[in-house]
Amino acid sequence: MVDGIHDLGGLDGFGPVVVEPDEPVFHEDWERRAFRLNLAASIGLRYSGGAFRHGIERMDPGHYLTSSYYEHWLTGVTTLIVEAGLVSPEELDRRAGGQFPLSRHDRGAVPASPEPARTEARFAVGDAVRVREWHPAGHTRAPRYVQGKRGVVVRLDGSYSVPDVEAHSADRVLEPTYSVRFTARELWGEGGADGDVVHVDLWERYLEEHG
Repeated sequence: MVDGIHDLGGLDGFGPVVVEPDEPVFHEDWERRAFRLNLAASIGLRYSGGAFRHGIERMDPGHYLTSSYYEHWLTGVTTLIVEAGLVSPEELDRRAGGQFPLSRHDRGAVPASPEPARTEARFAVGDAVRVREWHPAGHTRAPRYVQGKRGVVVRLDGSYSVPDVEAHSADRVLEPTYSVRFTARELWGEGGADGDVVHVDLWERYLEEHG
């Protein structure tokens, strides 16, 4: 779920972003292997980007905040492999020489019946919209820091598969997507600088009219 502890957008208190000069693609060889594992598993299991992201989002918050980028990948993809029945947690523990951390159980709702695709845009450029307050148990791509906030549609980006659906089932539901402009003041109140704006890409189901 994007609005869980894993949704760090708009939060402070985590210190500066450290930019490493000439940063390598992989710092350790195990990171390269984790990358290859994800490629192989995604081809074999054919899981979606939404399912992969949700595998990471389900990590224990403490583990997520104290682990590295590729450890997130390793935990998420291994969880999906276990859930597919290709390996057991006990086998992983045995090979790791201790407890192998896995993500928590998926509590997302599997659609009772397939949703119809909707490709005709409800909103137009210039429309004032508000992002729904939405806190599902499963995956969503509506960031927490824009939920409940007002913005303006500045671009229509076509119709794409809704990740909230594909993260929990084999269904693919097309829906219009938009680029929505928010003022920094709207998002962060007095903490937002005058004149600064943020553009966020959002699926139509996240939006409602705001007159």
